[in-house]
Amino acid sequence: MNAAMPFVDAGTVLVNATRFRAAHEAEWKRLDKLITRMERRSIRALSDDDLLELPLLYRATLSSLSVARETSLDRALIGYLEQLCTRAYFQIYGVQTTAWRQIGGFFARGWPLSVQALWKETIVALLLTVAGALAAYLMVHANPQSFYMLMPGGMAEGRDPSASAQALRDTLHGAMKHHEGQENALSVFAAFLFTHNAQIAIFAFALGFAFAVPTVLLILYNGLSLGALMAVFVNRGLGVDFAGWIIIHGSTELFAIILAGAAGMRIGTAIAFPGRQSRGDSAMRAGRSAAVAMAGTVVMLMVAGMLEGIGRQLIDDTTTRFAIGLTMLAGWLVYFYLPRKRDGLV
Repeated sequence: MNAAMPFVDAGTVLVNATRFRAAHEAEWKRLDKLITRMERRSIRALSDDDLLELPLLYRATLSSLSVARETSLDRALIGYLEQLCTRAYFQIYGVQTTAWRQIGGFFARGWPLSVQALWKETIVALLLTVAGALAAYLMVHANPQSFYMLMPGGMAEGRDPSASAQALRDTLHGAMKHHEGQENALSVFAAFLFTHNAQIAIFAFALGFAFAVPTVLLILYNGLSLGALMAVFVNRGLGVDFAGWIIIHGSTELFAIILAGAAGMRIGTAIAFPGRQSRGDSAMRAGRSAAVAMAGTVVMLMVAGMLEGIGRQLIDDTTTRFAIGLTMLAGWLVYFYLPRKRDGLV
């Protein structure tokens, strides 16, 4: 004979929401008040008594949320408690830093560590740039007409095999000695060159998701452009002057492009060869350091823009240009590759 199941009224099982709220609402409101104060200001806005009370209120609210879920209280109350507990969690266990400290942490550790994590891809991007520059240099040096196949018209701005040695020299030296129209032409070319290189850096990173193929081609193309220009000036006996003209900003700008390419390659290779992870997870993991490195290249491009728009146009001495460019390169290398402790950065 089966035992009869006792009838239980659902109303006797469920906790009365009104009575439950009345018993605990004061704790929730107090926690909400403290958390709101922390969100608007900081943890320093709380007194010592508030700090002692905060974890107790948080645990009590978590307990209320657990009871509300288990006893099927109304959805609005559960949603409110979930939101309150989430806010409290991030304020209690999250990193309490000011915006200035976060910026300082980015420059002190975050950015250089992300660049260090990309060292393999950085070497590949550097080799691609050198290979492209060398190939274009040899082509144009042997056959000057091949220059026009490698360089877009806007990039040359009169710096092509048809220009005389004096005309080329004038583009490298004495910008302040020229007439206003010539100075404006130099400024326009400098702006064009900076914009062109900034676009290459951005696209080299952004197109990395396509298995890094567009990134590799862009980095190689940038090297080809550099080598073609170098050959034009070497053929007129102005190789050293051209190198000084380029290096004052190029040691920063080309470095930024190489790092952007390295970041794009990291994402592209992670998608192409995800290993045991899904492609999405692999790309997300690789993107942590790559995105930070790319964010930093914006700073480098800004520095390069100042060097290009001010230093290169106003400083006429080749030796001084070399000194500034090489000093900048040494500074970047020390800054990026000085050993630092890692806190789980991938």
